[in-house]
Amino acid sequence: MKIIGINGSPRREGNTSRMVATLFDTLHEEGIETELLQVGGTDIRGCRSCYACIRNKDHKCSSKDDGFNGIFEKMIEADGMVLASPTYFADITPELKALIDRSGFVSRANGGLFRHKVGAGVVSLRRGGGIHAYDSINHLFQICQMFIVGSTYWNLGFGGREGDEVLKDNEGLENMRDLGRSMAFLLRKLHG
Repeated sequence: MKIIGINGSPRREGNTSRMVATLFDTLHEEGIETELLQVGGTDIRGCRSCYACIRNKDHKCSSKDDGFNGIFEKMIEADGMVLASPTYFADITPELKALIDRSGFVSRANGGLFRHKVGAGVVSLRRGGGIHAYDSINHLFQICQMFIVGSTYWNLGFGGREGDEVLKDNEGLENMRDLGRSMAFLLRKLHG
């Protein structure tokens, strides 16, 4: 079984990636394979609303020059996904939003490619707006008929701009560990 993580932060080693790393450590302990993909800080763009994915039904987006299709292929192959983002003006990063819009549309245009996969959102924040960002991620999971994994609290971690301050948020890190155990439990139930 495999979970992919998608880091929506342009800071590859920032608070968001440290939260995902904590989650992945627990998944590894549970025997789940993981892979982290970087979306934040890339050239990925939003949906052009060309509807080629509906016409072609080839499991691809017609825009082929920004790395989306490679990431989308890994999303299809994985048993589940973790979408992670820092909070930008009470929402997710534009790169992660572009990925969500395009992957959701292409998935649905091709018969529901994400249906019954496991999903979890992870959000880092300095002060506020994290719940709205968390909700933005969960919209993809809900509309694509995925199973959203919960934990003991919202999947949020608090930290400043330095990039590793989230490591001081013991409650947030323990929540990531619990989330990892819950994801592994659900994967085992689904894949017996």
